[in-house]
Amino acid sequence: MAIAAACWATGGVAAAATAATTAATTTTTSRLKGLRVHLTHVDAHGNYSRHQLLRRAARRSHHRMSRLVARATGVPMTSSKAAGGGDLQVPVHAGNGEFLMDVSIGTPALAYSAIVDTGSDLVWTQCKPCVDCFKQSTPVFDPSSSSTYATVPCSSASCSDLPTSKCTSASKCGYTYTYGDSSSTQGVLATETFTLAKSKLPGVVFGCGDTNEGDGFSQGAGLVGLGRGPLSLVSQLGLDKFSYCLTSLDDTNNSPLLLGSLAGISEASAAASSVQTTPLIKNPSQPSFYYVSLKAITVGSTRISLPSSAFAVQDDGTGGVIVDSGTSITYLEVQGYRALKKAFAAQMALPAADGSGVGLDLCFRAPAKGVDQVEVPRLVFHFDGGADLDLPAENYMVLDGGSGALCLTVMGSRGLSIIGNFQQQNFQFVYDVGHDTLSFAPVQCNKL
Repeated sequence: MAIAAACWATGGVAAAATAATTAATTTTTSRLKGLRVHLTHVDAHGNYSRHQLLRRAARRSHHRMSRLVARATGVPMTSSKAAGGGDLQVPVHAGNGEFLMDVSIGTPALAYSAIVDTGSDLVWTQCKPCVDCFKQSTPVFDPSSSSTYATVPCSSASCSDLPTSKCTSASKCGYTYTYGDSSSTQGVLATETFTLAKSKLPGVVFGCGDTNEGDGFSQGAGLVGLGRGPLSLVSQLGLDKFSYCLTSLDDTNNSPLLLGSLAGISEASAAASSVQTTPLIKNPSQPSFYYVSLKAITVGSTRISLPSSAFAVQDDGTGGVIVDSGTSITYLEVQGYRALKKAFAAQMALPAADGSGVGLDLCFRAPAKGVDQVEVPRLVFHFDGGADLDLPAENYMVLDGGSGALCLTVMGSRGLSIIGNFQQQNFQFVYDVGHDTLSFAPVQCNKL
């Protein structure tokens, strides 16, 4: 498979600074049918070089992978700022992501930009009065200025849906979410009217955080969780499905996020024969993640078949493969990654190169005459149900112009495997939570 350099050089990550949203229908959660939201990359308007963009994406991916693995393996973290004082053992959550969306909160509505995260559930934003808040580009939400704000009592079902909670002295439901690297949000659970474009969504449960810290949130003023748990925006809106289509890294267009009835793959966007569908697996230990069953991998002429246990969810809840929008790089359990790396290196006709400068493991020295005619092995992920994610080269090979290294955006991990967003670009992914399936098809996302 030959690569065209313009498709995968790392210079095109920059998109717009914040997300724009356009609504397709309606004004209440009970009547919501479909919604279109535009996602933009977190490195928008950063004026970064190609080398810097790749390093930043790789660094964020490594941090997020560590957090996701810590969560999947049950490593507890201690927060010294637990609601109501004292220490509280809290689970680690995924944290920062790669894409932002614009939302508005309250009545009157206050606009802000939030990180979109398929690896967590809670919707939250910073709230006044701040005990400890990070800097954000928009005004911090003041609950006292909104006529539709209401706190959630400790006795509510929503409070019980939190992984950990603590009742405040005023019988309000206090929460603490820790994301690793000293990043966290803490405050009270509340309900409020959210607005996506012109669609008002009353009664959305969210975290009103007055104690928030961490570099991972500096791009946005909070987070919108799209996970499988009851507190995610998808669950609260009662949507059967949602989808997104991430534009390629050198595309300045926004990436569409489609909620509800708009989420399907249209015949105009992709041929019916190209749509692949695989079951979504549930892991009781990690109910928020979107797990799939990876059966085999093809690298060029080599089909790598591993024991069924290699990528399976283990009895203790570790292992398994998740699809995640917030991690750029794909991470495979060490046993599978080593086999992939060996097969890939054996079929590349280029000398090895050091990829430590960009944070990647398997790299090759690009020829001085350019890479337009470089042949790279085909890469296919084979999932349960016969679904094949057959990737174009630009979805797994990236050129670092600074060092001249041509690198594979797949790495090894322990405890959890992750299909990252580099591999998802220009595919529409449909999460059908009503039927527990994940479908995908190649689509020109900038035309969707």
